Amino acid sequence: MNVDTLRVSVTDRCNLRCIYCNPLGTYGREDPAGLLSFDEICRVVRLGAECGIRRVRLTGGEPLLREGITDLVRRLAATPGVEDLALTTNGAFLESMAAGLKEAGLRRVNISLDAADGPGYRQMTGFDLFPRVMAGLHKALEVGMVPVRINCVVMRDVNLAQVVALAEMTLRLPVSVRFIEYCPTTRSSGPPSCSVPNRAVRDRIEARFGMLSSVVLPDASGPAVYFRIEGALGTVGFISGRSSVFCHRCNRLRLTSDGRIKPCLHAAQSYDIRSLLRAGADDIALRDLIARAIGEKGRYTRLNSHAGDFLMQSIGG
Repeated sequence: MNVDTLRVSVTDRCNLRCIYCNPLGTYGREDPAGLLSFDEICRVVRLGAECGIRRVRLTGGEPLLREGITDLVRRLAATPGVEDLALTTNGAFLESMAAGLKEAGLRRVNISLDAADGPGYRQMTGFDLFPRVMAGLHKALEVGMVPVRINCVVMRDVNLAQVVALAEMTLRLPVSVRFIEYCPTTRSSGPPSCSVPNRAVRDRIEARFGMLSSVVLPDASGPAVYFRIEGALGTVGFISGRSSVFCHRCNRLRLTSDGRIKPCLHAAQSYDIRSLLRAGADDIALRDLIARAIGEKGRYTRLNSHAGDFLMQSIGG
């Protein structure tokens, strides 16, 4: 297993209240001392690169809420061994920040967008920010953050009716719209019955646009499988973590905003690298901890990982 990707959560704060991620409306920790500093993040990424990490993705919460995020992007982009630097955002602040982030070295962006219109967006997130998110999406395309990927978590009786309109965006925009099977992480985020298999999502799209054609994207290293509507500029992707198993292909570690390395999103096991950092550990000890987490990857599948209840906001999407 080639573990070459590190997802770095820079904050657990978020300005939205998405019902699958933050249904309790938790704003996140108020004490900044609980977060890894930029110096600490850069050190972990540098040592991760020495252990084979080549791709870094910044997440949250909402990463664009972290003050100075553009400076962090610039520092990480200059890290030896890091070949790809990306960011996952809800897009609400992207219009004003995209150009600066691109100039600093951010290559591409994923935008969480679970509806194709204002009312649907408000139902999913609790806010009327759909026009701002679309403006951010267009700005990301304008400044050359390619590919722009749109992530949609599909929930039955909530936004299933939106999937055709979201897929239709690929007809006129060079984006990848990716449908993610909902997997509840807390009792309050919704029952498992809200989950919709991606086979059913694909059936809806094909009923409207005809058979999808399979495509292989040159920079697709994650779990998504991609297709194209005939004549479309963009692609449609499916991430089917509930109806299929891709643990054996998972190439990522997660670094939480409070300094824990998790080999798997759903793993109970995590490694406290923040304590080592703040105890004055040398690079050898920190690198050994990262290597140990990488070595744990093969142990985790959806059948043996038991993280219990957790908010996605607290770990990083």
